[in-house]
Amino acid sequence: MAAEGGRVFVPGAQEELPVTHSARSQSHIHFQPLPRTSQWQATLAHTRSPSYTHFITPSHTQPQRYSCRLTHSLSAMSRGERGVQGSAGKLSKPSEPLFPKTSQQTNLSQKLSMCSKLCFAIGGAPKEVAASATAFFLQIYLLDVAQINAVQASMVLFVGKVWGAVTDPIVGFFMTKSRWTKIGRLMPWMVGCTPFLVVSYFYLWFVPPFITGRFIWYLGFYCLYQTLITCFHVPYSALTMFLSTDQKERDSATAYRMTMEVLGTLVGAAIQGQIVASAHTLKHCPTHNMSAGYLGNSSGAEIVRSLVHSQDYLSHAKEMYMTAAGVIGGVFLICTVVMFLGVRERDDPYAPKTEKQIPFHQGFILVMRHGPYLILTAAFLFITVAIQLIQSNFVLFCTYAADLRDHFQNIVLTILVSAVISIPLWQWFLERFGKKTAAFCGITWIMPFTMMLVFIPNVAVAYVVAVSSGLSVAASLLLPWSMLPDVVDDFRLANPFSKGHEAIFYSFYVFFTKFAAGISLGVSTLCLEFAGYDTGACKQPAPVVYTLKLLIGAAPVAFIVTGLLILLLYPINEDVRLRNKVHLEELRCVEIINGHLRGKV
Repeated sequence: MAAEGGRVFVPGAQEELPVTHSARSQSHIHFQPLPRTSQWQATLAHTRSPSYTHFITPSHTQPQRYSCRLTHSLSAMSRGERGVQGSAGKLSKPSEPLFPKTSQQTNLSQKLSMCSKLCFAIGGAPKEVAASATAFFLQIYLLDVAQINAVQASMVLFVGKVWGAVTDPIVGFFMTKSRWTKIGRLMPWMVGCTPFLVVSYFYLWFVPPFITGRFIWYLGFYCLYQTLITCFHVPYSALTMFLSTDQKERDSATAYRMTMEVLGTLVGAAIQGQIVASAHTLKHCPTHNMSAGYLGNSSGAEIVRSLVHSQDYLSHAKEMYMTAAGVIGGVFLICTVVMFLGVRERDDPYAPKTEKQIPFHQGFILVMRHGPYLILTAAFLFITVAIQLIQSNFVLFCTYAADLRDHFQNIVLTILVSAVISIPLWQWFLERFGKKTAAFCGITWIMPFTMMLVFIPNVAVAYVVAVSSGLSVAASLLLPWSMLPDVVDDFRLANPFSKGHEAIFYSFYVFFTKFAAGISLGVSTLCLEFAGYDTGACKQPAPVVYTLKLLIGAAPVAFIVTGLLILLLYPINEDVRLRNKVHLEELRCVEIINGHLRGKV
C-alpha cells in the first residue's frame, strides 16, 4: 500500500481511498467524504427505498483488503514515516509498528470456540423444555386435571400469553437502560430470574385444595411465569448479537442453539409425556362418561365405584404433573449454570461511537420503520400461530379425534426427534441456497402431512406424518432466529450512529409472536367450548371432534400460506446479506483507524 498525492493505494485492489491531511495536525488523517455523503459513508453509498436499504458496492470489494494492512500503513503515515518504496510504489514494512497488533484489533470476526457455542446453546434449552410441556399439555391439564371449565381455561391461556407479550417490550426497555457489569449487560437478567422462574413453574402445575379460586390461582401463576420467562428469554435472544461480530459465527451459534432448543423441546415432551402419560390413557376411563344421564340410570354402587375410580385417577394425575414440573425445574437450574460459566458476553468494539444515547422511544420508531424487520416479523407471526395451534391441540386431537391416546406421547417424540436430526440439514441448506429459500422449502413441507393426518387418522400414517412434520418444525424454529441478526445488521448500516437497539428488535419480535399465539390459543379453546367440550369426559361429541380437525388441519395451513406470501416481500437475500457483511467490516476497520488516530492527537 502506498500514499501518493494525498491518496491511499491498497495492494491488490483496483480502487484508491482518498485521504486528507488536517490543517490543524499533520498526524491527523481521515477519509475524505465523497460528494453528498457523510464521513461514515466514505466506504459505502446507499439509496433508501420504502422497503429496505440497498447498498451499492464494487463487485471486487473484499473486506480483507482494508484490514490490518490499512491500519498499519496509516499508522506509519501518521508518524510521518514515508518508508522506502519499491518499484511497485509500496511502503516497506517498518521495523517497529506504532500500534502493536492485538487479537482484538486484528481479529474482527471474533471466532467462537465449540465450547462457547455449546454452553450458549445449552442455556436456551430449559426455556424450550418448559415451553414444550406447557404447549402440549397445559390445555388438557387445565381441562381434565385441574378441572376448570373451557372458558376459564381459554382465559388463562389467552391472558397469560398476552401478558407475556406485553412484558417483552417492557423488559426490552429496561435492558436498554442496563449498564455493563463484570458478567455483562444481559447475563444478570438471566441468572437473577432463574430461581423465581423455577418456583412459579412448579406452582403452575400444582392443584390447590380449594375449587372456587382455581381460576385465579392458575391465571396468577401463569402470568408470573410468563413475566419471568420473558426476563430470561429476551436477554438470551439478544445475546446472539453480543457473542461475535461475524455473521457466520452468529449463524453457527444460532444453529447450535436451535439444535439444543429442539432437543430441549424433545426432552420436555419426553419428560412430561412419559411421566404423565398414565394420567390420560384409556384404562382410567369408566365405561361411560360421567354425565347426568349416566348418573340417573345407574345404581348407587356403580356411581360410588365410578367416583372413587375418578378420584384415584385425579390424585395420580396430580402427582405425576408435579413430579414432571420438579424435574423440569431442576433442568432449568443446571442449564443456566452451564451457560453462565461457559459464555462470555462482549460488545462490538468497532461499532461507530456516539456521545449521546438515543432515547428508547426514538429507537423504537426507527426499528418499527425498518421494512425488513416488519416483513420478517409479520411473516413468522402467522407461521408461529400455525405451529402453536398444532402444538396446543395435538394431544386433544390424538385423544378424542383420532383414537390415538395410547400413542400420542410417542408420536410427539417422533416429531421432535425428526426435528433435532434435521437441524444440521437446514443449517447446511441455508448456507448453500440462502435463508429465504430454506424458509419456503422447510415450512411448506408440513402442510400436506397435517391434512393427511386429519383425513387418515391411523397409527401408521401418524408416524409418517410425525417424521415429515419434524422437518418443518425444525425450519420454523431455526430460520427466524437466523434471519433476525441479518435484519439487525441491515439496520446498523442504515443507522450507523444508532446503537444499542438489539433488545428492541428481539423483545418486540417475541411480543408480536406471543400476542398472536395467545389470541390463537384463547380462540381455539373457546371454539372447543362452543362446540360442547365435556370436561373430564373420555369421549367428546361430534362437533368437538370436527373442531379439533379444523384446528389441526385447515387453520394452520391457512396461517402458513399467509405467512409465506408475506415472506415473499422480504428484501434481504444472500447478495444483500453478503454486501452488508462487507460494509460492516469496512466500518469496523475505519473505527480502528480513527481510534488509533484519536490516540495520537
